[in-house]
Amino acid sequence: MNLLIPNLGSTSLKYQILEMPSEAVLAKGRLERVANYGEAIQSIRTGETAIDAIALKAVHAGPKYRGTFVVDCGVVDALRQFLPAAPAHNAIYLTAIEAFQAAMPETPIVAAFEPEFHATMPEHARLYGVPAQWLDEGVARYGFHGASHQYMSERAAAMLGRPVKLISCHLGGSSSMCAIDRGRSVDTTMGFSPQSGLENATRHGDLDVFAVLYMMERHGWSPEEVRKQLAKGGGLSGLSGVPGGDLRDIEAAGTREAELALAVFAYQVKKTIGAYAAAMGGLDAIAFTGGIGENSARLRAACLTGLEFLGVALDAERNEKQSGDRVVSADGSKVSVLALATNEELIVARRAYRLLAAAAVAAL
Repeated sequence: MNLLIPNLGSTSLKYQILEMPSEAVLAKGRLERVANYGEAIQSIRTGETAIDAIALKAVHAGPKYRGTFVVDCGVVDALRQFLPAAPAHNAIYLTAIEAFQAAMPETPIVAAFEPEFHATMPEHARLYGVPAQWLDEGVARYGFHGASHQYMSERAAAMLGRPVKLISCHLGGSSSMCAIDRGRSVDTTMGFSPQSGLENATRHGDLDVFAVLYMMERHGWSPEEVRKQLAKGGGLSGLSGVPGGDLRDIEAAGTREAELALAVFAYQVKKTIGAYAAAMGGLDAIAFTGGIGENSARLRAACLTGLEFLGVALDAERNEKQSGDRVVSADGSKVSVLALATNEELIVARRAYRLLAAAAVAAL
């Protein structure tokens, strides 16, 4: 079975064609500075390779869709319903579904939703203290970056030779962390929306909701105005004053505001590592991935400074090495620290293949 796996970012489109279940990569490509996803999808070249299905990493469609599903009207309606909770993400995937249906009308589309990996979170970690009606309407902690965190869990266990109590740090333009107890997600920083948790490039992280209400009432702002401000002008960009909030630009800026943004980000990561070690009753490994996590030795060091009491000992020379999946902790470190490249497309392909293979068997 040949699966086309597009990974749609805010301005980019990566894709792979995988033969399943062998997981052989038949083709791959990347499009940058994407302004029109319909046009970008039309430009994907599959050559002579027949595509049996398209599998998308989807984000948020509420409580009924914490798994992997063949796209139908119900999936599309749920994506639209939860568009206000994930405007930057759901809008892209709704556009992509429409574009793929037009370009490849006979090809089934599978949506692998990011909260699937976090479905193992216990209720005491998942629930908010909100009115009962809110809970009934799906307000709870969903968690996102599920494909990445799942891959990190599996990759770390393979490298270390055993299932571990792991803290996965997916740090990039969009950032989140996950406490993974021997393969099971038990807590994560993103909650009802991808806006919450750590600071992102231009999206705010955790924020007292009454601060939002205060600013809305004070200035007469509409929900749409506030949504735009917090999604486009918050996060590392808002703290640093660097448009776009790209860590490389912030590190190069050298201003007091830029240095403060880095300090805020590193502090939140470090604080969360301590909290998640407590939640799991111990810690075996910390894994960093994403554009920041995998590539910024400076940020990894800043996030881990002061965690020696947990048994974390970073090797400065290994930490500076910038190639391949590697252990960057010292030989005597009780907690292993890894820098890894994630592979969300592979997790999406596995989920989609299981769903489609099971449906084929059931149809016999």
